[in-house]
Amino acid sequence: MSDSPETPSIDGNEAVARAAEQARNTADRNIPSLGDLPVAEDTANLRQGPSLHDGLLALLPLIGVWRGEGNAAPTDGSDPYAFGQQLVFAHDGENYISYSSRIWRLDEEGRAVGPDRRETGFLRIDLKDNIELVTAHSDGAAEIMYGKPLTERAWQLESASTMVTETGPSTLGPGKRLYGLMPNNNLGWVDERIARGEDADGGLTPWMSAELSRVMG
Repeated sequence: MSDSPETPSIDGNEAVARAAEQARNTADRNIPSLGDLPVAEDTANLRQGPSLHDGLLALLPLIGVWRGEGNAAPTDGSDPYAFGQQLVFAHDGENYISYSSRIWRLDEEGRAVGPDRRETGFLRIDLKDNIELVTAHSDGAAEIMYGKPLTERAWQLESASTMVTETGPSTLGPGKRLYGLMPNNNLGWVDERIARGEDADGGLTPWMSAELSRVMG
């Protein structure tokens, strides 16, 4: 993918040093908790809450709250736009990760001008490193994606089932999504889609991509 986040290998000591520097501002932060549930609550901070399930170790670097900016090229042919995003990967000690994405549109000066799409779902991985991502989208779509870790810092998923409601995005086709930790320890992701419609050529085209920095965890 031409717009894929770059995930070259870097020296282990350098990676640890970068992570430690970043953690100075994020290590004590976590998602809100009501504190009165009879079971473990979600945590996006590996230093707090229940221990991460051993089956999720291949996805451990994703845990946290990430924020940043990206760009979208809608599959319905409308104008491209810039967006801000908050992405949360959290867990409650069980063998799955809860996933939440919230996006808002930005104007030419980078100011938020209104909400955009949201996603919520769950991420799982088996003993053979087969990844499953199940998501529901606020615009009326539901999706199942399967994939594999590409490296210890990158994960790729492809659509297995994409469904839309009667009022949902009829031009949203199946696609491919890549998440990767970049050399600066930011989280980059890109989503490519097969657009549906009269002008679609049947090939994958960039839909959304962003670079996010860790703000919690």
